[in-house]
This record gives sequence, structure tokens and C-alpha cells, in this order.
Amino acid sequence: MTPFAGRVAAVTGAASGIGRALACELAARGAALALADINDAGLAETISRCAGGAKVTSARVDVGDQDAVNSWAGHVVADHGKVNFIFNNAGVALMATVEAMTYADLDWLMRTNFWGVVHGTKAFLPHLKAAGEGHVINMSSVFGLISVPSMSAFNASKFAVRGFTDALRIELEAEDAGVVCTTVHPGGVRTSIARNARLDEREAALAGGPEMLRQTFDRAALTSPDKAARQILTAVERNRRRAVIGPDGKLIDFISRLPARVYQGPLVRRARRHLSSSPAPH
Repeated sequence: MTPFAGRVAAVTGAASGIGRALACELAARGAALALADINDAGLAETISRCAGGAKVTSARVDVGDQDAVNSWAGHVVADHGKVNFIFNNAGVALMATVEAMTYADLDWLMRTNFWGVVHGTKAFLPHLKAAGEGHVINMSSVFGLISVPSMSAFNASKFAVRGFTDALRIELEAEDAGVVCTTVHPGGVRTSIARNARLDEREAALAGGPEMLRQTFDRAALTSPDKAARQILTAVERNRRRAVIGPDGKLIDFISRLPARVYQGPLVRRARRHLSSSPAPH
């Protein structure tokens, strides 16, 4: 399905981060774009950066809303005549233990991270098949490869995306319908996901406050959104089943293949140190 020139790519979460970088890189390679997000100002900024090339359309879409995603997919085909790629990229984060997290926060996260992927995949898949060639790109995470404390909800959503997309890949290959899919596992990428994350009171206290946690994430993130986007598109070009992004992503992918006790033991000890050295929230 390469090159991208002359094809139509739909991207969710396009207002910032990896979504914006994917849009810009796809535009530079001659693809027409259909962009979606709930952040109107950020989406407008992305559009301005992609202007001057192939056609760009945009829509305010909550990916957790099945009807909204279905409607958007129909508008994309009506506006562009076809669609060849769906990048299900939109995502949110939550830091809380299983005991402390609320059902409302869990529903909020799963609505975007998992159901958003399901909605985007199912809404666009018939259109990709109708185009005669297509590619579904679903965003998991390195936390869809290993689990870490206080990220159980995020882990659950990203493992779910991985399982969903791996199964879809097998189904599509068996059907031989001209459509394939790729699961993407980014490591630390310098995006706004940490800044927009929900934190429970204890996690905020353990991290030294929400802003300190976000600064720590920014320092630890080894990959820029632009570099991540290029690596993702390379994986699409090469029709890879799974794309692990960034040097830390490669390391975590290796760790995930070890016995669970080997990597979980150090995480337990680290979590104990944090609990013993930090005051309980008031």
C-alpha cells in the first residue's frame, strides 16, 4: 500500500502529539487527510501545518461515541471518494491503583483507549475493503507489553488493543481482502498524554505533585512525536504486524519476553520504596 501519495488517511487524536506528527508526515508524502479530535484549537493548528498539499478535512469527533465515529467515516468517504488508512491514535491516561481508581475514571479511559479503537476499526473497515486496499493502524503502548503498578486501567486498555488487533490481522489475512493491520507500541514519546492524565490523590502525592510527575515523564520520554510518526509509517510501508517505537520501547519489548517474576520483582521493590518514603495524602 505504498507510497502514500494519492491515498486517503484518517487520523484520530490529530490535535497534538503523535497524531499531529502523523498528519504532517502523511501530508508531506502526498496523502489526503481526514483529521479528527475533540480539541478544536489543536486540530486547527494541525490543519494549518498540513496546508498546501493534498486535500485536508477535519471533524470534531469523540471516538468513544460509536454513532459519531460511524458518521465521520461516512463523511470521509463522501468528501474524499475513498479512504485507505485509519490511524486509531486517540488516547488518554490514568494513574491510580486498582483499589483507588473510580469506575467513572476507568470508564472514561476505556471509552477512548479501547472503544475508540474498536469504533474506528469497525466504522472504517468496510470502506477500506471497498477501496480495494487498506491498512488499520491501532495504537497500543509498551504498557500493552508489560504491566506496571498504578497503571492497571491503562495496561488493560492497551493489552486489549493488542489482542483485538492481533486477532483482526489474522482474520484479514485469512480473508485476503486487500486490507491489513498493524499494532503500534510506542515507548516514551514527548506528547501531552501525561499532562492530560488523570491522577488519584495518592499517586499525585507520591510523584511530588501532578506537575512534577509530568516533568519526570517529559525527561524520560526518549522519542519525539516526529520520529515516532516516521517509524510508524515505516512499519506501515513494510506491512509489519507489530511496531515497537523508540529505544525504550525495544528494551521493554525484550523485558516482556522474560518470565514475569524477573521484571515484576524490581517493580514491587520500587513501589515499596515509594510507599515508604512518601507521606499519605490528606
